[in-house]
Amino acid sequence: MSWRMVIGIGLLLAALASGWSAWRHRETRAPSGATQVRADYVLGNFEIVTLDKDGKEAATLRAPSMERNAADQTSTIARPVFLLPDAAGQHWKLQADTGWVSAKGEELRLRGNVAGDSPQDGRTPPTTFRTTALDVFPERNQARTAERVTLTRPGLEQTGVGFEADLKSQQYSLLSQVKTRYEPNAARQAR
Repeated sequence: MSWRMVIGIGLLLAALASGWSAWRHRETRAPSGATQVRADYVLGNFEIVTLDKDGKEAATLRAPSMERNAADQTSTIARPVFLLPDAAGQHWKLQADTGWVSAKGEELRLRGNVAGDSPQDGRTPPTTFRTTALDVFPERNQARTAERVTLTRPGLEQTGVGFEADLKSQQYSLLSQVKTRYEPNAARQAR
């Protein structure tokens, strides 16, 4: 056997070994874009009105962007504005930096700069609350958070940690570390 034949067989074996090794150790991961959750639809600059079982408005949603997750049918929303009617048909306005809606719409999660404003119906004093996170259950007309909340009405400012509200009756509770500041003159001026 000549030295050329030995080198040729050695190179052939080296090529086969490296090819087999490369094939055996190849990456089986999907491309980076495919590892992200796929949206089965995307909405832009939209308004959705949902109805309850009696055909009455349950909630209205306005936002610049919403994507629905194809896997679990939940939705993520950029800068959502929810309008939730009270017993008189007037709307609570809830908005945040981001939102999440469960697959069946029974739970809304608002995160970042959450602002809630009561209906401006003239019958009750305007009420606002501010927090960093809020969970809303439209079918039960409830909202709650475990975060710090600031609630204001004319002449009254309350802060506390934890908050629960009944959106139909417009009753609320601050759960702990409650501080209240009352300014009677401001309340009289608002009338």
